[in-house]
Amino acid sequence: MDTVITSTLLGFVVGVLGTGAGGAAAFVLRKPSRRFMGTILGLSGGLMMSIVCFELLPKAFEMAGLTVSIAGIILGVGLVTLVDLLVPDRDFTRKGIQGSSYIRTGMLLGLGIAIHNFPEGLAIGSGLAANTYLGFSLAFVIGFHNMPEGIAMAAPMIIGGYSRVKIFLATVLAGVPMGLGALAGSLLGEISPLLVSLCLSFAGGTMLFITCGELIPKSQSIHRGRASAFGIIIGIIAGIVLSAF
Repeated sequence: MDTVITSTLLGFVVGVLGTGAGGAAAFVLRKPSRRFMGTILGLSGGLMMSIVCFELLPKAFEMAGLTVSIAGIILGVGLVTLVDLLVPDRDFTRKGIQGSSYIRTGMLLGLGIAIHNFPEGLAIGSGLAANTYLGFSLAFVIGFHNMPEGIAMAAPMIIGGYSRVKIFLATVLAGVPMGLGALAGSLLGEISPLLVSLCLSFAGGTMLFITCGELIPKSQSIHRGRASAFGIIIGIIAGIVLSAF
């Protein structure tokens, strides 16, 4: 029971602090320039693209093979496509369609982050149940790479004119599923590799769709100079380095 409680608390702390720290950037970015925000969006998009392609999906392929992983990706893309169709493109902030569009990007990105936080919580919980050092090591790495995800979620919502306090609360909320995943992982102890692979590839599919369909195109539309492209490239390189460690 102590392990279950420890895993759950660790998952909640890592998830909330990781994405919440990124969301706290909303209080710092008072009047960001278009060049700066385009670069941040590109950087975050490149980073997440790299993490998905070099960390989440390869792990899924390794655990359960190509067929299950491709099925998970398709399911993830299908879910976000459905959500994209159901979320009305209306004026949430009374600042016009353009602002609403960026807020939708942040909300969809937050959904993808929340979804992939659950299987990462599963990894923390099951890792802690197997070995204390493994569990805390996973928690540190996952918490670190959740910070830029929080920034990526906050950035388009800042552009759309959304309340900074609400942005911060939204990023904190996106981290909550990690605690629930850690609880499930600690209770199950040994999770089926097939299930974990499906969860990881499912999350990878959601993040691929959001990054390629929303985040990177928005980075190019807000600033058409080279800065956003350089941001994407730097993000990909940073993701490779992070995955290597």
